[in-house]
Amino acid sequence: MFRCSALSSRLCSFASLCPGKRPDELSAKADHAGGTVRRWWRARSDRARARRRLRTELGQTIIVDNKPGASGLLAMRQAASAAPDGLTIILSSESNHVLLPLLDASFPLDVTKDFVPVSLSGQFQHTLIVKRELPVATVQELVTYLRANPGKLSFGSSGVGTQAHIAGEYLSLLTQSKMVHVPYRSSPAALNDLLAGNLDINFQSMPAVRSYVDSPRLKMLAVLSQKRLEELPNLPTMVEAGFPDFQLSSWMGIFGPAGLPDDIRQKLAGALVKVGKNPELQARIRGAGIEPVGSDAAAFAQFVDAEQKKWKTFIGRTGIKLNPS
Repeated sequence: MFRCSALSSRLCSFASLCPGKRPDELSAKADHAGGTVRRWWRARSDRARARRRLRTELGQTIIVDNKPGASGLLAMRQAASAAPDGLTIILSSESNHVLLPLLDASFPLDVTKDFVPVSLSGQFQHTLIVKRELPVATVQELVTYLRANPGKLSFGSSGVGTQAHIAGEYLSLLTQSKMVHVPYRSSPAALNDLLAGNLDINFQSMPAVRSYVDSPRLKMLAVLSQKRLEELPNLPTMVEAGFPDFQLSSWMGIFGPAGLPDDIRQKLAGALVKVGKNPELQARIRGAGIEPVGSDAAAFAQFVDAEQKKWKTFIGRTGIKLNPS
């Protein structure tokens, strides 16, 4: 099983997929603390049981060795350079597999050529929140207030090039307004400053703010999904607010090195999907605000392609770059 923490990328080894071979160790690398994959793995906290289920499906022991570093790049390098024999895979997220390659001109890997998608594991949505003191109650009122107060409102993120940063700049662009970007060391730090009244606007994941849904400490204006969330039927979407393209979510999925044979790829995807359908596991994941998915390789490949095109548009329009060429 994938023991992932932080916005981490982890490697796993499946000896059963390659008869006669058994890896000496499974290299798993993790990037910086916090983020998509960390929330995913915390939701799948019954690691031993999940690992046993996957071992049963694949017929072989699964070995995991975590090796963090360089915002997940070390893990990605190792996965990309691994032999395509079914012994090494990686659990990655949109941050590692889509955003970083688009933002950083010096990114050393070509994710479309160095990896093959195996299965989409899960997704969670993001929300637009504002501090309680801000005199707005809807997205439309926020837009009007932003335009009437150019440069006076602040929005926070967990750093340059993160989803929250891109979303804030994109909101400014779409509404023809101006906000001040305040980068924090983490998403919780930005949320805490908003709760304290020091930050005006923030984009946060549903898992991070689910405990504040009915709290008077902040105002939740919209969810950045195409449809309203079942658990929050009264929370409108950005689409309803007049921004049909403002749909952002976080996701995590399994990739293998380029050249991974289709039969191994399909066998692995099938096992992951079957294990992921366990009702107890699904309940645990949904309880953390994450929607378990489970997909075949073809569907995940189409999904990743659509994500790359979407984020390329967002990033291109905002002009955000980490290391301009």
